[in-house]
Amino acid sequence: MTETGARRPEWIGIGRVLRWLRILRDDLCTVRLDPLPPSVWLRWLPHGVLCLAAFGVTLGGIAQLSDNGHLGPGLASLLGLAPGGAVVLAMWRPVPAWWLSTGAMLVGAVALHGRLGMTAQALFTWPWTTAGIIAHLLVLLLLTLRVRARVAVEALAVTVVVTWLLDGVWGAPPHQSTSVVTVVLAAIVVALGTALRGRREARAELGRQASLTEEERARRTLLEERSRIARELHDVVAHHMSVISIQAQVAPHLVENPSDELRENLDGIRQNALEALTELRRVLGVLRSESPDEDAPDDPGTGPHSPQPTLDRLDTLVENTRAAGLTVTARTNGERRPMQSGVELSAYRIVQEALSNVLRHAPGATAHVEIEYIPYGLLVSVANSRPTRPAPPSPGAGHGLLGMRERAAMLGGSLTAGPRPDGGYRVFAELPAAAPGAHLVPGPTADPTTGTTRAPDPKDDHA
Repeated sequence: MTETGARRPEWIGIGRVLRWLRILRDDLCTVRLDPLPPSVWLRWLPHGVLCLAAFGVTLGGIAQLSDNGHLGPGLASLLGLAPGGAVVLAMWRPVPAWWLSTGAMLVGAVALHGRLGMTAQALFTWPWTTAGIIAHLLVLLLLTLRVRARVAVEALAVTVVVTWLLDGVWGAPPHQSTSVVTVVLAAIVVALGTALRGRREARAELGRQASLTEEERARRTLLEERSRIARELHDVVAHHMSVISIQAQVAPHLVENPSDELRENLDGIRQNALEALTELRRVLGVLRSESPDEDAPDDPGTGPHSPQPTLDRLDTLVENTRAAGLTVTARTNGERRPMQSGVELSAYRIVQEALSNVLRHAPGATAHVEIEYIPYGLLVSVANSRPTRPAPPSPGAGHGLLGMRERAAMLGGSLTAGPRPDGGYRVFAELPAAAPGAHLVPGPTADPTTGTTRAPDPKDDHA
């Protein structure tokens, strides 16, 4: 029992060595690689340089092995071609290329071992030839860029061990040793390749994070605008439901001797209006209480609990925008008439957001706001000229359009936005006066690019 216990640490040590050798074998025989960067024509320039380097390594290796190493033409050509082929192979299969380069060095070192003392005037470089060192460094660099850092370190360790066994343990007749130079340069190359790979991975991760951040910002902007629309709808709809309830309560007093059926129906109308108002406040009222301070006043003299703005306050909005430094002109076409509260509010918010975008993204430009009343709704146009200077970076670029499109779609209308031929930008919205899905009376149609109107085409009405 005591003897078994004494041998147990030895068995544990042997097991650890075998496990380390198994991991080393799996890593250096792996075929799982990171993909190459996207291939555009410029990406092939390094490949061409590597092919030229492989060609030079092959020619130099053959000349050195045949002239100074006194090897036969066949063996010299084979041993000189192997390092150059390893450089080319490393562009696609770096692990097999590393094995090819290491194996060619071993075969060449064994073949040259007995011929090192034949030329006394010039000592031969051994165990690595000059061409072999260059090729092996290129292969190690490509290997480090394509595999995990652990695999690259293991390949470096094997290179160091093989070099030490040949030059330090086996030894050879007088020669010019290349062991120290090879080990030092290989370590530098592996460190450089690891740093470059880490930098590339960090940049890729930063790009992914930036993309996720942009998507999250767009999603958050859309949700915030939807919440704002819901709060405004809550105010508008709650007002109308309250009016219905009050009218149903007052109506019996306006009729002399109302019948019981009339009283019962009016009471039902009032009760249903109150229940609908309660449910509406229960579902949408929480949006107003979540962050009441988010609804900062858009204009002077307004507050979170002020009435929702309409087109009657368009002149005030234009004046405030002019005070911010933007040259704005406004024009109203058609006969001014009252519109639904949702249409007035959406038109006001679209003009407000569009003017804010001009201030933010088109410094030095002039803006023109045009409101046109047509038989079936309202046309809103906000156009600006070419900016006179570059706009500062803005992380929320383009997100305001999401909210404007949501407002137009909520009413059954449409909104288009895009650059103008003169270098400016234009936002055009068509807001129907009827509820979504209702039949619209055709009227003049405005072109979103030029702003001109045309008579309706009977072919356009398929209702």
